[in-house]
Amino acid sequence: MHSSLKYLVILLSLITAFTIYNTLVYTSDNTVTLSAKAIKGEHLWLQNNCNACHQLYGLGGYLGPDLTNEYSRVSNENYLKAMFNSGVKTMPQFHFNSKEKEALIQFLKEIDQTGYYPNSTAKIQPNGWVTLKYKNLDYEK
Repeated sequence: MHSSLKYLVILLSLITAFTIYNTLVYTSDNTVTLSAKAIKGEHLWLQNNCNACHQLYGLGGYLGPDLTNEYSRVSNENYLKAMFNSGVKTMPQFHFNSKEKEALIQFLKEIDQTGYYPNSTAKIQPNGWVTLKYKNLDYEK
């Protein structure tokens, strides 16, 4: 019975260490909240399954380009709006109205301002923490 108590203490210690570690690693003070307009754009993004072809922060499909920093890369909202409806190559034609296009633009704008992808200036510390360079979060609320 004494050895089973020893294993129980070890198991509880491991579970406690795991919980504390994950709480420290996966919680952050840098929360991103999207504006109401950007949330509408996010809903359109999801409803039209844009992530099947495109990526945000490297997550999503591989047929289209990663759109994390597309807003600042293109820096032309009219070009982006035209892309939403006409597409190129294998991108389907969508029939978004002007409010929907504005919402998608706002979503991409706010995603763009959350950071850089890929973040080539990230610094990995010896203890495993990563220091990232963030953009200024000054978008429409």
